[in-house]
This record gives sequence, C-alpha cells and structure tokens, in this order.
Amino acid sequence: MYRIIRAEELAANIYLMDVEAPRVARSCQPGQFVIVRMDAEGERIPLTICDYDREKGTVTIVFQVVGAATEMMRNLKAGDGFQDFVGPLGCPSEFVHEEAEALKKKKILFVAGGLGTAPVYPQVKWLHERGIDADVIVGAKTKDLLIMEEEMKAVAGNLYITTDDGSYGRSGMVTKVIEDLMESEGKSYDVCVAIGPMIMMKFVCLTTKKYELPTIVSMNPIMVDGTGMCGACRLTVDGEVKFACVDGPEFDGHKVDFDQAMKRQQMYKTKEGRDFLKAREGDTHHGGCGNCGSSE
Repeated sequence: MYRIIRAEELAANIYLMDVEAPRVARSCQPGQFVIVRMDAEGERIPLTICDYDREKGTVTIVFQVVGAATEMMRNLKAGDGFQDFVGPLGCPSEFVHEEAEALKKKKILFVAGGLGTAPVYPQVKWLHERGIDADVIVGAKTKDLLIMEEEMKAVAGNLYITTDDGSYGRSGMVTKVIEDLMESEGKSYDVCVAIGPMIMMKFVCLTTKKYELPTIVSMNPIMVDGTGMCGACRLTVDGEVKFACVDGPEFDGHKVDFDQAMKRQQMYKTKEGRDFLKAREGDTHHGGCGNCGSSE
C-alpha cells in the first residue's frame, strides 16, 4: 500500500496528494508520470508528476475530478493509500538531458493552462535549482480555478498570471500574454513549453509559430491506459504515428496534428468509437505493447 501523507483541495474539483513512494521518488524526473490504482478492481489512472522529495520518499500528484474513479479518489485522506503507484513512466523533459551551462544561455518560456500548472511546476523548479530562471505564464478561467500560484512564484524568474474573465492578474487568454510579452514588452525566447488543455496547446503553437519560436507540448491529456496497450493516446507527429505514453508525453508542438488528436480523443470516449478506431487502424492501433512495430 502506498500511503497518502497529505491530501488537500486546491480549487473546485482539483486535488493535491503527497504519496509515500520511495522507489518512484528516487528515480523520477520532470515530465514523467505515474499510474495509480486504488484497489485490485480499480481503474488505472495516469497522472503527471507534480513534485517529488527524494529524501522523504514522496511524490506529489494533482488531479481533477472528471469521472467515477477520480470522484472516489477525492474522498481519500491522509493515512489512506493506493494499492498501485507505478512509475516513473514516459520520457523526462528534454531539459534533463542538457548541460546546465547550455541551459543558462537560453531564454525559456513556460505556458501553463489550468491543470497544466501541475506538470509545468517540476520543470521550472528543476531549472531554478540549477540557477536557471524561466518566465512562466499561468492561465485559468477565473481566479478561483488558479492553482499553485505561491509555489510557482518561488521558482519562476517572472510569473505572469492571466484569467479569461479578468478576475485576477492580466485579462485574456495565454496567447494574448505571449503576444504582449514579445511585441509590446520586448521579450524574446529560445524555446517555449506549453502544457494544458489540448485546445490551449494548439493555439499556443499557432501563436509561437508566427514568431518562429520552437515549442514543446505535453500530450498527457490524451493518455488513458498509460502503457501503450489501449491505443487511446495515438497521435500523428510530423506525419509519423506516435503514442504519448511511451514516446512522450512531450513532443514538438509545431509538428503535432492537434485537430486529428482532438477528434480522435472525442471518438475514443464511446465503445462504438473505440471499435471504429481499432478496425480502421488495424495492427498500428496499439503502441509499445509488443503487438506491433509502431513504437520503440
């Protein structure tokens, strides 16, 4: 049993938990994810790692209540636990593989939308711990849905908060803040990392493409099984079939076919849609499960 050390509500239907998982904490890196399961019959839920403490042996997860399994999860309290807490899974952020001195020469912009703030945080924190400050844009629909503001302030070089309704910080979408920073405030960047809802990442990429700003996105919103066996997170990147859980979750955002991914995500929600996709995609429907050669 993986014991929950801390459980709290961050905003309406958004919860944070610190979980005792020493093995995962020892080896996880920013950008990776875990799969949790409450009991032997429970649903497998992939969740991006929000933070970790190697000394304490804990991993922090943040989740939103979107279905029956997460509805049950939010009722768990400190002292309760998960039967399974599997990870780290997926590939770490590409920053992890770069030399600190090279990173210090880069101007990095992070764009977090809604729940995407949770997976952005460990990347910004990792850079900060190595003396690398990044600018961060955090967007939410309203002030009440904003999460982890103080934590982000502690590690970001500059933090720009924006809300769709103007109830806090700047007013408007994150794309407007990107445009304001680069056109009105004289900012320039070498790379952008955008994590949030699919539609947000799509429009961030359309915006950054205008400025020829390389952009990395995390396709964790489309993961279901988390091991490549279900085929849910199949997407097309630069004309090639990829699977977010085993090939990603991070990809070159300017090469991702977002329209196809979003349409496929909607179809996958119904059994009829899943059967149709399986029939149409044949042997390449899966990735990483050993049933096909579509994934390394």
